[in-house]
Formats: sequence, C-alpha cells, structure tokens
Amino acid sequence: MATWGRRRAGPGGRERVALSAGECYIVHEIYNGENAQDQFEYELEQALEAQYKYIVIEPTRIGDETARWITVGNCLHKTAVLSGTACLLTPLALPSEYSHYVSLPAGVISLACSTLYGISWQFDPCCKYQVEYDAYKLSRLPLHTLTSSTPVVLVRKDDVHRKRLHNTIALAALAYCIKKIYELYSV
Repeated sequence: MATWGRRRAGPGGRERVALSAGECYIVHEIYNGENAQDQFEYELEQALEAQYKYIVIEPTRIGDETARWITVGNCLHKTAVLSGTACLLTPLALPSEYSHYVSLPAGVISLACSTLYGISWQFDPCCKYQVEYDAYKLSRLPLHTLTSSTPVVLVRKDDVHRKRLHNTIALAALAYCIKKIYELYSV
C-alpha cells in the first residue's frame, strides 16, 4: 500500500533534521585562568543577544543559575495568570457577599506578579528562552562534543502571546479590583 505525505522516521514518526551552525551555540567549560567564570558569563550574554535557537551551557554554576532564573520567571508568569483568573472567576462561583475576600487578594497577587515580571524579566534576553528537557530534541544537538555530563540546554521560544496573556489578565483583575473596592467603600 502506498504511503501519502512525508516519510516517517524516528520515535513518534518525527523526522531527524540536522541543525545549521547558526542555530546552536555551546558555552564550553574551559578554564583559562582566574577569570574563567566571567568569560563563561560573557559568552552566555553574547549568545543570548545573538538570539541562537539553542544555547548549551556546560559550566554547571552558570547553567544552574540560568535555569533557576528562568524557573522564577515562569513561576511569576503562572502565578499572575492563575491568580488573575481566580480573581475574575471567583465572583461567578461564590456568593457576592464572600467573593471579594478571595477575588481582591488574588487580583493584587496577579498584579504584583505581573508588575514584578515586567520590571525584572521583560527586557532580559533570558526571558525568551526555556530550559529544554525533551530527549528527542536534545538528541538533535551536538552534545557528543561536551565535557560536562549535565549541560543546561536553552531553547528560544516566542513569548509575545505569553506576555499578552498575563498582562491582559492582570489588567482585567486590576479593573475588577478597582470596581469592587469602589463598590465596597461607596456604600
């Protein structure tokens, strides 16, 4: 029987595609004197600014710090979205005399997390990257040349929709909170 479409290969039917040289940058762990750590940080900054699709970080300390920084940014984003959603949906689920006890604090948390994310992460080039854990995607990278057994791999992702989502929800939560506070104190 003839097969239509693309030929399937590899796990899950995905094709294996080689990366071009401009898609992946490796921060190698090579100690050349006292300022090696500063050199690693400089290389990482340059790779982030150059907007490589994949960045492999061999030095453990910088890799762990970068992964933690991205995790904190992700946590702020998720907290802003979830607490903002709770703020907006609580009045639909609870009686009106009790809903403001949940919705107002949730709205304040959403606004605070969104503001903190905007101040601390929005203009950081690291916010455009996520830590890659998918074994198939990692197998496409030239990890066989590394000296470290546990490198941190960053993949560049478009975060425009993510920022729009948490900013829209936070602004809607702010509008709800202002309206609710006005209603509570005008009576």
